[in-house]
Amino acid sequence: MKDRLLKERCLRLKLILTDVDGVMTDGSIFVLPSGEEARVFNVKDGYGIVLAHAAGIETGIITGRASTTVTERARTLGMSVVKQGSLDKGRLFAEILAEKSLQAHEVAYIGDDYPDLPVLQQAGLSAAPADAPIAVKEAAFMIMENAGGRGALREFIESILRAREALVPTLASLGIEIRD
Repeated sequence: MKDRLLKERCLRLKLILTDVDGVMTDGSIFVLPSGEEARVFNVKDGYGIVLAHAAGIETGIITGRASTTVTERARTLGMSVVKQGSLDKGRLFAEILAEKSLQAHEVAYIGDDYPDLPVLQQAGLSAAPADAPIAVKEAAFMIMENAGGRGALREFIESILRAREALVPTLASLGIEIRD
């Protein structure tokens, strides 16, 4: 039953959104002597973004902290949506829906902490990394086996592509042959 529901939800998706700290990173923030912040991003998650784009799904970020590091990472990966600097993620989600002319059921979201709850509860498909708090996991449709910054986003994206029966064709379009 859940597999059928997952497939139905995944087939409607046009946009995958993610939080940054605790999803694309392990939540660590390095403060440099200049006061500038730095983060470590997982390259596996980055390749997940590449796979989503190759499958025709847009991607974006909703994050409470504003950072040039995040802006640059999103630009490098070709992410079409970047909303930063507000813990009112429900408002940011509504802005994205309006700007992209989307319905909530057409958007997937992965978040790891309490400010993510409004989006997790509204998105058509939601997920939490393995190391998210219990209340966040309870709000999510899926709980990833990987922790934030350790491949949770990649796992989420591959789960979506598998449910859409699009992982193997997407990889093939990139010149990679596998058996799923």
